Amino acid sequence: MPSVDVAGEFETIRRLFAPLAHPEWGRELKDDVAVVPSRPGFDLVLTKDAMVEGVHFLPDDPLDTVAQKLLRVNLSDLAAKGAEAFGYMLACHWSDRCGWPEREAFVDGLRRDQAIFEVLLLGGDTVSTKGPASFSLTLMGWTPRGRTIGRAGARPGDVVMVTGAIGDGWLGLQAAQGKLSLEMERIIALVEHYRRPMPQTDFATTIRDLASASVDVSDGLIADLGHIASASGVGLEIDLEVTPLSLAGQAWFEQRVDPQAALEKLVTGGDDYEIAFTAPAASEEALRREADRRHIPLTRIGQVVPGAGVSVRYQGQAVTLAKPGFTHS
Repeated sequence: MPSVDVAGEFETIRRLFAPLAHPEWGRELKDDVAVVPSRPGFDLVLTKDAMVEGVHFLPDDPLDTVAQKLLRVNLSDLAAKGAEAFGYMLACHWSDRCGWPEREAFVDGLRRDQAIFEVLLLGGDTVSTKGPASFSLTLMGWTPRGRTIGRAGARPGDVVMVTGAIGDGWLGLQAAQGKLSLEMERIIALVEHYRRPMPQTDFATTIRDLASASVDVSDGLIADLGHIASASGVGLEIDLEVTPLSLAGQAWFEQRVDPQAALEKLVTGGDDYEIAFTAPAASEEALRREADRRHIPLTRIGQVVPGAGVSVRYQGQAVTLAKPGFTHS
């Protein structure tokens, strides 16, 4: 049930959301629309994600982290396209547990991340619901005209690479549900990643300049690479044993008796919000140089070949996965 003092829609907007708004384009959230001027020489890039309580976040997750995750998963989408984000539209469907303190916490999470990622609120809507809480966000950004990196574009001979570590999203959910036996330091790191993943926004310009195709890892590494394979009309060969792991992921992995099965869980679990991409082999050195300059781990995990779909190997042997990643019914 709500704590205390649940305000009406317009008071919520005036007291909580108006201070987050773009000072010009958002019209102080007093209008029915936002007005964004065109930017000569650039394309407007948009993405939208929704989060539902009990599906995308746990009922006891703090609402400030829910707000941050919502913004960050959208930022991850734009980063994988090589786009620079500037503003967002937001819809909040408050459940009975969302009293005024909970709404303040949600907005505080947005306020902190707006400062980190230099984006501003442009508008949206708030409503109440008797069902679970849910939130959706539409993020907008710019890329130089004609230079947005899509899922199509991979060519045989390209390398397949991924930023950061894989598997912490899935492990973080297990940790948040009390299902892992690891040192507390590792548990805390995994839960933090699950609740507040860090999008690779600093790598967006490098993706735009050097990648041939790109996708953010949200539903699982193999599932998302499958989108590149399908859109590009090529095959991707992935080497399971080189999957990059965090320190916490490595600690969990070392407890497993079946290394292959463990890696299969990590590459299909999802919620990692890293960037998986293809690039000409001749660009690999430049990619590594740019990643090192930004202190972003970068791993070559496979290659693009003629054919279709994603084939997975472990120590040279073909692997058949039960499913490539998470899917909504």
